[in-house]
Amino acid sequence: MRLDRFLSEATELTRSQAKRALRQFEVSVDGEVTRDGARQVTDEQEVRWNEERLERIGIRYLMMHKPVGVECSMRPTHYPSVLSLIDIPQLERLHPVGRLDVDTSGLLLISDDGKWTHRVTSPNHACEKRYRATLSEPLSAADAARVARQFAEGVMLNGDEKPTKPATFEAVGESEVMVGVTEGRYHQIRRMLTAVGYTVVTLHRESIGPLVLDPDLAPGECRHLRPEEIASF
Repeated sequence: MRLDRFLSEATELTRSQAKRALRQFEVSVDGEVTRDGARQVTDEQEVRWNEERLERIGIRYLMMHKPVGVECSMRPTHYPSVLSLIDIPQLERLHPVGRLDVDTSGLLLISDDGKWTHRVTSPNHACEKRYRATLSEPLSAADAARVARQFAEGVMLNGDEKPTKPATFEAVGESEVMVGVTEGRYHQIRRMLTAVGYTVVTLHRESIGPLVLDPDLAPGECRHLRPEEIASF
């Protein structure tokens, strides 16, 4: 890896600030002061900036239990960003992998790996996302069967030109249902249930593809993904 890139990934410095630090003789590699930002370095070498030894942060992959009342945005407008709940270095490099509405809780992935994010969110990969919804009124077995058929065929949403892709629907309680979708349209779950005659009271995402929300995470908490979880996508 280039030395100037190493500096920007191991500190709060931007790439231009890293180059300035090099020009000002503030950086050393294995005890030797250098101004060469193109110099190749490894994680095993000792890189210091102003005598402080640096370690590259690397790529991060996080699972969060998103609470309601926060936005999945790096530039929030009306509510705090989910990133405000995280206390780790170089927070500005991270981004939410997909989105959850401000009134929706549950599994949210966060990373600074753009290629991995694309694999998770690209429509071409049809990664299923499963949600638990509480409805404002109970539904009968007959109604549950009717809605399941409609979801499997695709639902025409108000304002859209095409029906949704086939989705799954299962009643798991008197007024509680599980919905699985492979798209990410605006307010899709709420709009689909509204289109078939129901109003959503609460909505919680339980899984994305093979990854299920860790039950040990309280709302607002997060943890790093395990290697096998990262590779599952």
